[in-house]
Amino acid sequence: MNLVIVGLNHKTSPIEIREKLSFPSHSIGEPLKKLTNHYGLNEGVILSTCNRVEVLAITSELEKGTWQIKRFLSDFHSIPLEKLDEHLYVHQGEDAVKHLFRVAAGLDSMVLGEPQILGQVKDSYGYAVEHNTAGIIVNKLYHKAFQVSKRVRTETRIGESAVSISFAAVELARKIFGELAGKTCMLVGAGEMAELAARHLQSNGVREILVANRTYEKAVELVKCFCGTAIMFREFPHYLKNVDIVIASTGSPNFIIKPDQIHEVMKERRHKPMFFIDISVPRNVDPLVNNIDNCYVYDVDDLQGVVVANLQERHKEAEEAEHIIIEEIDKFYRWIKSLDVVPTIIALRQECDSIRKAELAKAMPALQGLGPKEQKILEAMTTAIVNKILHHPVTHLKKEANRIEGDLYIDTIRKLFDLSIDEEAVRKAAQSSDD
Repeated sequence: MNLVIVGLNHKTSPIEIREKLSFPSHSIGEPLKKLTNHYGLNEGVILSTCNRVEVLAITSELEKGTWQIKRFLSDFHSIPLEKLDEHLYVHQGEDAVKHLFRVAAGLDSMVLGEPQILGQVKDSYGYAVEHNTAGIIVNKLYHKAFQVSKRVRTETRIGESAVSISFAAVELARKIFGELAGKTCMLVGAGEMAELAARHLQSNGVREILVANRTYEKAVELVKCFCGTAIMFREFPHYLKNVDIVIASTGSPNFIIKPDQIHEVMKERRHKPMFFIDISVPRNVDPLVNNIDNCYVYDVDDLQGVVVANLQERHKEAEEAEHIIIEEIDKFYRWIKSLDVVPTIIALRQECDSIRKAELAKAMPALQGLGPKEQKILEAMTTAIVNKILHHPVTHLKKEANRIEGDLYIDTIRKLFDLSIDEEAVRKAAQSSDD
């Protein structure tokens, strides 16, 4: 089995590309099933956040599987592969394990060490389980990733003075206004990032927080945490004239704040400055709003430039986290290699023993004078010959299987002896080696 991750993130692609590749959570079942049913992949998980889209898959053929994932992304989103390919990264084998562990631990995030990504990784795995695209390897891999993240959080200080995209958004607002005391803010969307933004805003002195959400009850529930005001989603445009800062974080696939709308709002505000911080992918605020006098629009890519005070300290802690990840990769990779090497050794022994028995059966008619004792000696002798011939190949196979080139050894043995691998043997190997 081969592990591969194909994806893009805030480092490799602009938001215009990422938003075209996003997978809404409410319809994730369709792409997951297509990934495994129509593209020849054994297991699959799709992670889609505002800063990254990644497909993790288990495939029988590494290069073919990598190509199939790229085709899937291109086909599903109707984007020519030649336009998409330059933004994609590929992680295979041990490198893919390392990448997933780093992502789950927050080491590959825009804001180093942010904890929200772990919940998003857990959600992506949950969707794969729900839609039956997670099997033995994915189950083991993701549970190990969760353990690694927990170990990083408990053994390092990378999570101290928590920061996130939401925190970065508030930091940007503070830099723009100088002081947030007395300002009015509106959250359009009541998700986790919106809630975090509201808490940071409150701690920075924002006078009033309005929350608009498609599910009004959720907005009501959210404002109880910080004494804000819930408003009906369809009515939020009417309140914009009284708002200084808008933080948009809905799951809408289209712009919900547009230039024509804001032109009218600015007249009512007598052109007092308005700041729009769009932390949604796809974006909620039309970028053309930025062309209006005294209107300033920032999206998730702009947030990368926000300086977080404790980022340098987090980099120091990240070094220790990387050591933890390397240790855990070794443990997992030994397990994943055993899924191939154990059934291969079993199949090799069975193949050689079946040849031994067949040849012995052919020879027996010509050895009619042998008694039971002699037949037993002959059986033992031929078994010993097979065992001695296989001793060194099996020993080296076990040793090399845990190394990077282990797949080459396993594949070579299978081809040389034309071995067919019993899937039941693979399942038993997974269960017996599971720690």
